Amino acid sequence: MTTTSDLYPVSRLAAVQQATAAAGIDALLLTPGPDLRYVSGYEALPLERLTCLVVPASGEPFMMVPRLELPAAQASPAARLGLEFVAWDETDDPYAMVAARLGAVRTVGLADRMWALASLRFRAAMPGAEQVLAGSVLRRLRMRKSPAEVAALREAGQAIDTVHRQVPALLKAGRTEREVGRDLHDAILAAGHTTVDFVIVGSGPNGASPHHELSDRVIQAGEPVVVDIGGQLPSGYCSDSTRTYCVGEPPADFAAYYAVLQRAQEAACAAVRPGVPCEAVDAAAREVIAQAGYGEYFIHRTGHGIGIETHEEPYIVAGNAEPLEPGMAFSVEPGIYLPGRHGARIEDIVVCTEGGGERLNAVPRELIII
Repeated sequence: MTTTSDLYPVSRLAAVQQATAAAGIDALLLTPGPDLRYVSGYEALPLERLTCLVVPASGEPFMMVPRLELPAAQASPAARLGLEFVAWDETDDPYAMVAARLGAVRTVGLADRMWALASLRFRAAMPGAEQVLAGSVLRRLRMRKSPAEVAALREAGQAIDTVHRQVPALLKAGRTEREVGRDLHDAILAAGHTTVDFVIVGSGPNGASPHHELSDRVIQAGEPVVVDIGGQLPSGYCSDSTRTYCVGEPPADFAAYYAVLQRAQEAACAAVRPGVPCEAVDAAAREVIAQAGYGEYFIHRTGHGIGIETHEEPYIVAGNAEPLEPGMAFSVEPGIYLPGRHGARIEDIVVCTEGGGERLNAVPRELIII
């Protein structure tokens, strides 16, 4: 089991500070969200009261927290970083306090998920400072996972595989998507997740909508069903996996393109190795599908990065020439969707290693007939 000290090492803050200086940014301002959690391990509540980790390019970082949140901040992994916690009271202006501590700054990096409320108040407190995204500094660090982060993602993959193995017992003709979804929600938590981020059960024509929401549609015999599920483990790292099932014998046209999809997913996974551009992995899947005549029915990118967020960089998509590096983790999930009829998707989380790609999901990728 990966530990907090492994996932949120003290050395990370120093690496972030060095990257901030190298980028020519005077300070990062990290409010509640994934950027703050990545750097400090503190999953702060997103409130109208400001919580902000301030990481100057030079000088000592500090955490600005509402006084009533101070105990929670001190009990979090952020306490291991040796930070000064600066508590502010209800009648204080924490934005002005941050500005006064920083002094004259030309450029500040704001957390990518910062609320507009906080962004605008920082602008008013530091009118001469250009605001840029903190992601311009953090993206390189977040994309390349440490061995501990890969281990956490591997645990997440094993946990969601446990849930997929239960799907054949839950998918029955006559049940609604919502009924199956409720069972899957409970199974995800029972498998060790702390949160359920999404449950997609797309039966029949609903399977042609990649992000279909659960509905009261009754699953029919002979219908394909796309099941895409994921959540977050206690480590803070995410799972995400899709398999496609069929309740009874599948339609002939569906079985034909599912075989194409399986080859496409295999080709994309096989393309993963250091130095290969992200777009080449997308192209490997897309070429197989296009050559079989289904190109217009593959309507999304092949994959997205994953870590403390379900969707993060790198994105496996045409136009992204970023070369893969060992430690990059992302989904490989081509799909074929025939509007009004049915659809299919196969998704694994893959980590780029020195020797190629390692799949973190192990349940069968063949069409599962129930």
